[in-house]
Amino acid sequence: MDIQNLIQQAIAARKFAIAPYSHFEVGALVVTDSGKIFTGCNIENSTYGLTVCAERVALFKALSEGETMFKYVVVVANTPTVCYPCGSCRQVISEFAPKAEIICANLQSVYETYKPQELFPHAFGPEDLKHNGG
Repeated sequence: MDIQNLIQQAIAARKFAIAPYSHFEVGALVVTDSGKIFTGCNIENSTYGLTVCAERVALFKALSEGETMFKYVVVVANTPTVCYPCGSCRQVISEFAPKAEIICANLQSVYETYKPQELFPHAFGPEDLKHNGG
């Protein structure tokens, strides 16, 4: 896949961001192993805790349509360097897209790539629930 094209699609998704409080608009997309692309943007809520990040929107759209295997997660925002997923998104990515390549980018198409375990080492996962003593 052409990484620059994926970044441009995430930038296009960013145009739908609803960020009236932070004004920090984010676009994202995921690419499934079968090549399907699902986009997302951040959607803020006045209670903040109900805000949903672009990466999670894209992943949840794909998951809700039966997709479970991912090649890429792309996140882009208007940042001086690249935009990294927040901690909540890192947790979701580590669980639902553990083998994906994460492409962190900005509007100038500058990007860095990571594996989920590089951005979120020692993530809590389903295997940890087996050791709860119950």
